[in-house]
Amino acid sequence: MWFTVVIFSVALVVFICKYVYGPRGPNPFEVDTREPLKPMVHVRKEKNKVLKQGFLASKVPDNLDAVIIGSGIGGLGLAVLLAKVGKKVLVLEQHDRAGGCCHTFTEKGFEFDVGIHYIGDLQSHKPFRCMLDQLTNGQLQWDPLENPFDQVVIGPPENRRRYPIYSGRTRFPEELKKCFPGEEKAIDEYVKMAKKAGRGIWLLPMLKLLPSPVAKLLVSSGLAKHLSYFFKMAPRSLTEVVNELTENKDLRAVFAYIFGTYGNIPKEASFAMHSLLVTHYLNGAWYPKGGATEIAYHMIPIIEKAGGAVLVRAPVNRILFNDAQEACGVSVMKGQEEVHIKAPMVISNAGIFNTYQKLLPKELQATPAIRQQLSMMKNGEGGISIFLGLNGTKEELGLKADNYWIFAENNLDELMDKYNGGDREVSAKNVPILFVASPSAKDSTWEERSPGKSTLSLVSFAKYKWFEEWKDDKVTNRSPEYKELKQIFIDSIVEVVMEVFPKITRDKIEYVDAGTPVTNTHYIGAPKGEIYGADHGIGRFSPEVNTTVRPQTPLKNLYLTGQDVFLCGFAGALAGALTCGSVILNRNLHLDAINLAKRVQYMNHKLKDE
Repeated sequence: MWFTVVIFSVALVVFICKYVYGPRGPNPFEVDTREPLKPMVHVRKEKNKVLKQGFLASKVPDNLDAVIIGSGIGGLGLAVLLAKVGKKVLVLEQHDRAGGCCHTFTEKGFEFDVGIHYIGDLQSHKPFRCMLDQLTNGQLQWDPLENPFDQVVIGPPENRRRYPIYSGRTRFPEELKKCFPGEEKAIDEYVKMAKKAGRGIWLLPMLKLLPSPVAKLLVSSGLAKHLSYFFKMAPRSLTEVVNELTENKDLRAVFAYIFGTYGNIPKEASFAMHSLLVTHYLNGAWYPKGGATEIAYHMIPIIEKAGGAVLVRAPVNRILFNDAQEACGVSVMKGQEEVHIKAPMVISNAGIFNTYQKLLPKELQATPAIRQQLSMMKNGEGGISIFLGLNGTKEELGLKADNYWIFAENNLDELMDKYNGGDREVSAKNVPILFVASPSAKDSTWEERSPGKSTLSLVSFAKYKWFEEWKDDKVTNRSPEYKELKQIFIDSIVEVVMEVFPKITRDKIEYVDAGTPVTNTHYIGAPKGEIYGADHGIGRFSPEVNTTVRPQTPLKNLYLTGQDVFLCGFAGALAGALTCGSVILNRNLHLDAINLAKRVQYMNHKLKDE
């Protein structure tokens, strides 16, 4: 016992000395940089001047402080943090537009988002909201979703059950209890455990920020699991926990429904990870006003103001190293030519597998430290997205600012096992889980931009191996067999949608297409078509993994940012950017964001009192 106390005391002292009282770098959250709201820009050509700046060697700024590979939110977020302390940063994106999974595309006059469906924790006083306000100088606005914000639909057409999911720390459990009388104890315990595990997340960034020997000592002593309920619950599966709470199979499914936001079926999912999603939406859900492109659109000018740039159509084919095996720049393919860009720091938002397996020289890929990190991670599940362009307003089509989670039945693990293990054509006709959302219904500016039109985004999982044989085909002209398989998915999924939304009929559909796992590989660089980066199963949340995989790589001057450093999704990738920025700037940016939020809240209260 005394040994444990000594270890914790040493770790705490080291942490405080390093990040509170020790010498630290500049603070990007030193002052509140919000500016008065400017008029929103809806003209696509104007926005593209910011989002689609093509790569040319002549556009590369001189005397760079850092190069960031990938313009997803983990890359852009970090670039803004560095720009706010005067760093000149170049962000390179292989796609033809910036934003990663925050980008949108337009077909037949319909604009579709690809990865931003809803975001939680955005009340005005929350540190997460404060951080986003600072990263966009207060220009990014948010539309709240309906309450209930999610609808869980279970069962076949003849026996469909609907369970609304409400936000609100008291309303969430109260409404569940109305749906499941007699299950009050199970619901209260579920919420209590989720909140407790969610609060324990504080130790995750600490393990990545503490000096590696101290962090490893915390882990090897077993103290990490005693200090944090998050890590105590990390090895327990979602199925195990919910099955202990209740015998009601529909309630088990409702407890587990949001597993689709990180990609692991309940028996393989960590309850700790699941708890973060539950608590993330407890106080509501929001969507970016004006669409997902608003995020990158308001971040890029801050990077440029500091002398940096965000350039697209800039595929990095390798990271450059000097004779001392220190990262010193990147190589970008411009046609058949390599353009070398020098920088004292290289930061990858391309994911751990792309970074280590594709961008490093072979001899560095083989180093024990790199191989150890790769052995701790595995690729996440592939995703399939279907995009529907509809003729009609949200009122005419029965669409609201909410999301639907549609399950074929309540035995989620069995359904997904059968689906993943089945013949691809058979599985394509029997997709067991479907996420349905209407970006147009969530965005208060939509009717102004696209009157009389609506969109639906439909998302599910699909094995990469089902589509792998066509990975090298031209993305816009893959083989007839590929198109046939894709069409089977489209037909079966659209049929489910029309059953659940009876006002959506085939004559209302003006545009439909699908993105498969190999589409994800082409557009967002996902090596196995995954939509949430590295796998988020139970193994991902061991203290050992989170101590070993950190922003500093085993190679000097090379860093990792984004969701593979921290967690998946928009908030998780931004937390990865904060963690990487903390290491680079030698200060705890998580605490800095919290402190600024407190100061802003205090000033707001003071102004009201006056």
